[in-house]
Amino acid sequence: MFQLDERLMNDSVLVGQLSLCELRVINDCQFPWFILVPKRAGVKEIYQLSEDDRSTLMAESCLLAEAIHDSFSADKLNIAAIGNKVTQLHLHHVARFEDDACWPEPIWGKKSPIPYTDSELANILQKVRTLLEDHLHVSEASGELYY
Repeated sequence: MFQLDERLMNDSVLVGQLSLCELRVINDCQFPWFILVPKRAGVKEIYQLSEDDRSTLMAESCLLAEAIHDSFSADKLNIAAIGNKVTQLHLHHVARFEDDACWPEPIWGKKSPIPYTDSELANILQKVRTLLEDHLHVSEASGELYY
């Protein structure tokens, strides 16, 4: 049975559910940073997914990447499945800008997170939910706080 890693739960806010993945935003206002977490128990690597799930993950990743690019006008998108600290498979999608605090270096481990204010979080969630409304299910049934 799928259960979200505690660290991912603590570091992010649920945006909604796609067909395969939970879509979450990392609670760090320095970067528009999202993660896709396939709802499959015990999966650490993409190759461990079924062929159908791999195809779905790629489709959801491309859908999210396009939404982020269109919404934030990023100079570059960083997409990665690192998993050195959290082994549960999750795919990072980060909008990068030539004037961001870490450019052109990777963001991981460079800056301490600065949480979104409630209004900033509500805005970014609304923006992404609107862009993905045809694909995203948002429900309060998970017990997580929705903004």
